[in-house]
Amino acid sequence: MVMEYNFYKNHKNDVIFWVDNKDTVGEHLFSFDKKTIYNLFADYPHNLTPEEKEIFDKENPYWRNFFSTSSSFS
Repeated sequence: MVMEYNFYKNHKNDVIFWVDNKDTVGEHLFSFDKKTIYNLFADYPHNLTPEEKEIFDKENPYWRNFFSTSSSFS
């Protein structure tokens, strides 16, 4: 079964695409190229390149702060 995803951006000039997967609730998926899809809680920050992490942190200060204040993600 091939998964179909709907991609959207929070802001027109963002680099990151968020993934709308209507089959799953509470999952935060995102992509930089619509090919590789990251799971926020499973992949951030260790599976991102330094450049991807920098872009993600710039575009998503809420999540950057969320993970930086959580001792389990430091």
